[in-house]
Amino acid sequence: MIIQILLLVLGLGLLIKGADWMVSGATALAKKHQISDLAIGLTIVAFGTSAPELVVNTFAALQNHHDLVFGNVIGSNNINLFFILGIAGLITPLVVQSSTVWKEIPLSLFAVILLFFLANDVLSPGVNFLSRLDGLILLTLFAAFLFYVYKQLKTDKQESKPDQKHFTNLKIWILIITGMAGLVIGGRLVVTNAVEMATAMGISEKIVGLTIVALGTSLPELATSVVAALKKNNDIAVGNIIGSNIFNIFLILGVSSVLTPVSYHPVFNTDLLLLGVGTLILFIAMFTGIKKKLDRWEAGALLLIYIVYTVYIVLNEL
Repeated sequence: MIIQILLLVLGLGLLIKGADWMVSGATALAKKHQISDLAIGLTIVAFGTSAPELVVNTFAALQNHHDLVFGNVIGSNNINLFFILGIAGLITPLVVQSSTVWKEIPLSLFAVILLFFLANDVLSPGVNFLSRLDGLILLTLFAAFLFYVYKQLKTDKQESKPDQKHFTNLKIWILIITGMAGLVIGGRLVVTNAVEMATAMGISEKIVGLTIVALGTSLPELATSVVAALKKNNDIAVGNIIGSNIFNIFLILGVSSVLTPVSYHPVFNTDLLLLGVGTLILFIAMFTGIKKKLDRWEAGALLLIYIVYTVYIVLNEL
């Protein structure tokens, strides 16, 4: 058991460092082309911080650990929304752009609702799973989201800042490639050892996915949003979270189910419902108090909801 714990920690470390290197390289590349902070947060940073979930889910899907596939994505999205956004909002009230309020947040809510219908096979009840066709639908929507962000780039250029760090092209690509290698190796270590630990301790893959693995793969989002909040860069802090949640459902579950159909246990509906309600609460929060702003008390409420939820699912497992 000690060896599995050490290898799991090593895997998480590689995931976090790999994501950090890849995000640094990709962000530097984007800045060279004067791409805005919001666009970077919604795409490059969101993809980089979601990369651990993508790698973990790819291995989990190929090894038929289906509860881990859904537990990791749904758990990560709940951690992003309630825990990470809650902490970032406590550090500093987060001002949100109009496009995020009216487009990205509603899109992330649509993604949750669509996942519920696809995974529960509402139109053809009996078998609950994400088929390859479902995966293609999710990936098509992801492509549409990328096209939307691309259109935003044309009207949302950002000037280079005097104090901004400039990396050489060689350093940028070394960071990106090394980061990807760390993600792949770390992802394999996390999946293998998390499953072995769960089996040895008699804990379900669902709980492992929703808590340990989800928290581990969400650490890059946590680090990114906290640092962004401390630097008063609200666009990165919020764009990273909303972008990651959209990426996780459309891209990561899309890739996972295209690789192999993934069985869905209805027990996840409670966690999915929480994610949908939380996204709706975030949308409503944009119109309470100061408009288009997540106040500290609202961020604290999100954090409290996550703590209560985590205690609930762990006690139910015991």
